[in-house]
Amino acid sequence: MTQPFEGVIAREVTDSTPWWPEPELPSSAAPNVVVLLLDDTGFAHLGCFGSMIDTPHLDRLAGRGLRFSNFHTTALCSPSRACLLTGRNHHSVGMRAVSNFDTGFPNMRGRIAPSAATVAEVLQSKGWATFCVGKWHLAPMREASAAGPYGDWPLQRGFDRYYGFMQGETDHFHPELYADNHLIAPPLTPEEGYHLSEDLVDQAISMIRNQVSLVPERPFFLYAPFGATHAPHHAPDEYLAKYRGRFDEGWDVWRARVHARQLELGIIPAGTELAPRNPGVRPWNELDETEQAFACRLQEAFAAFLDHTDTQIGRLLDALDEFGIGDDTLVFATSDNGASQEGDATGVLDEFRHFNGIAEDMSSVADRLDDIGTRRSFTNYPWGWAQVGNTPAKRYKQNTHGGGVRDPLIVSWPSGIGPSTHGEIRHQFHHMIDIAPTILDICGYDAPTHVKGVPQQPIEGTSMRYTFEPEANDAAMVPTRKRAQYFEMFGHRGIWADGWKAVTHHRPGTPLEHDEWELYHLDEDFSECHDLAQKDPDRLKQMIERFWSEAERFGVLPIETAQNTGLFAGRPMPGTPRARDRFVYFPPLDRIPIDSAPPFGARSWRLRASIEGDGPRHEGVLVAVGTVNNGLSIYVKDDLLVYDHNAFTTHTVIRSTHPVPEGPVTLGVDQERVSRGPSRIRLWIDDTLVGEGVVTNMPVMISSVGMDIGTNPTGVSEAYVAPFAFSGLIRRLEVTTERALRPEDELALEIRTALGTQ
Repeated sequence: MTQPFEGVIAREVTDSTPWWPEPELPSSAAPNVVVLLLDDTGFAHLGCFGSMIDTPHLDRLAGRGLRFSNFHTTALCSPSRACLLTGRNHHSVGMRAVSNFDTGFPNMRGRIAPSAATVAEVLQSKGWATFCVGKWHLAPMREASAAGPYGDWPLQRGFDRYYGFMQGETDHFHPELYADNHLIAPPLTPEEGYHLSEDLVDQAISMIRNQVSLVPERPFFLYAPFGATHAPHHAPDEYLAKYRGRFDEGWDVWRARVHARQLELGIIPAGTELAPRNPGVRPWNELDETEQAFACRLQEAFAAFLDHTDTQIGRLLDALDEFGIGDDTLVFATSDNGASQEGDATGVLDEFRHFNGIAEDMSSVADRLDDIGTRRSFTNYPWGWAQVGNTPAKRYKQNTHGGGVRDPLIVSWPSGIGPSTHGEIRHQFHHMIDIAPTILDICGYDAPTHVKGVPQQPIEGTSMRYTFEPEANDAAMVPTRKRAQYFEMFGHRGIWADGWKAVTHHRPGTPLEHDEWELYHLDEDFSECHDLAQKDPDRLKQMIERFWSEAERFGVLPIETAQNTGLFAGRPMPGTPRARDRFVYFPPLDRIPIDSAPPFGARSWRLRASIEGDGPRHEGVLVAVGTVNNGLSIYVKDDLLVYDHNAFTTHTVIRSTHPVPEGPVTLGVDQERVSRGPSRIRLWIDDTLVGEGVVTNMPVMISSVGMDIGTNPTGVSEAYVAPFAFSGLIRRLEVTTERALRPEDELALEIRTALGTQ
């Protein structure tokens, strides 16, 4: 509301009295705030939490602050981010899973409810500068194209500036980049040394430099959610070389070594046991030579990625000191969930094998070991190494056992957290929803009742500020102010209260009442090794009842029992790309993110490109989706129309039998898709069939990297040098889609027969 004018207005200025409203400026005692968020980084991945991976800069941050050993997240990325920024539980704000989905229920809308303002919105309204640099993944992905709508993009949720990527992951050598409200191309190529993590920190430092130079009266809030260490694990060559051979002793030796280091550091209580191997994790000495070599290279790539990210964080921390504001900046550093299980038992050269249910081809991995960690891979490590990252706990990301929800937290604020406590460990139970109220508490603000005219939900988190101050007694042992905290992800459930935890691992597709609950006294059993469900059934019953009470209170219901597959079964929303069968484009266009592109993998389709131009024949890419690791490309080269399906670097190439003529022409490609099976591809020049072939097994989900028209900077095909821009004019491109054929359909049988004869 505009303040009423309190001066005097007469006919002339000489008879009038000017008046200025007092500007909304934060207190001069308010610190700058930086939140560093890693992705899929487990409890044991940082050096100061027991890891043998080099993270000296995060360790330095811990040395001048506090480490929290009992900090928890939601077990998944978008939900944890929603909790962090709002101070409310993920179901409460409509983000029970990743923001790619809207299930039709209030707990999963793919966006943060307007009634849950972000901490950036609150601080921005109080005069703070607000920056976001990195992964967003809090807007419906169908709204992340150049056409928006932009209501849930960072600039509309409280940030003055944004630079990063909107999707849940990206290629760190060829990212889908956004600046503020628009897509941009990366400033450099991989050949020129580009890596996204370096770019993100360059941008963050630039934003801070401008702020402290031009308007130092305004403190800033920087939210820096890195793409690291989510798959794909990408790192510069020198970092990959640094870790060559480091993990050859295998995951059993390394897990025991990390566990011993954690006990030595005091980051886990004395006497904490090492949880048994997770189901499916084989003893290291049972792997053959190829399996061991492959697993080691995948872990080396992860370690190189984390080390490289730590170096960038070091540059950011150095910049804060250079600007003279390091001591007056409150820094939180944490992760969104535990180490990932999405690399499966063996690990994968391309994580889209996991999302398509396609096992890694172990017969060929030995020939590609040197690709791992470079732009020619899209890797994730196997379960054995993931469990090392979650030491000493059991299970992984997506699960509500400790391996999924317990994460490292470092808090540093040299001028606010006394030197006598620097380097100490805090053991109080806390959760991601507690960060936002801690920031507001320190900055001196109550949670607003209304933001942008919208009544606000109450903050559900608890400020952690009480843990910052040294006490007469041991500060690490001051009781937590948390009363209870529920967990739910894909049907996995848990409840913590008064030092006890009840938890269940849900089997997809089974009724919830069939799940077996476990009971742990976490105050005495940090790693959830001793199930007391049989010994204390009354307590277990009370805990389960409390879970359902919390579930009712925080909007957890209804619970999805089909694991994440249930998310894909939701009704396509009218007016969105997923609900459309016809796509018409008028190039040139920005890259079209995968959730806004036609579903090339999931459906049959018919593509027609209208080409214009006189004179010599033209060449270049018409349409491409994906990367050098997995995708498809349709292009013209050597006067021929070419379709190249790149299935995890195995190429199916179909060329036209006739040359593409000069002048106006319509080029076409048809795909007849058998559900979970092969596809028949046909090439057309105008109305003439000029080529035909079969793709053995078309993935339903091709890539997380979207669609380019008239260019292919990610280099899907090996037959050309990227970006291989089309030299002519693509006047119009139209794609029409149909649902995939059922395997028993007559045409599907015909395609399978053709596959057997090619």
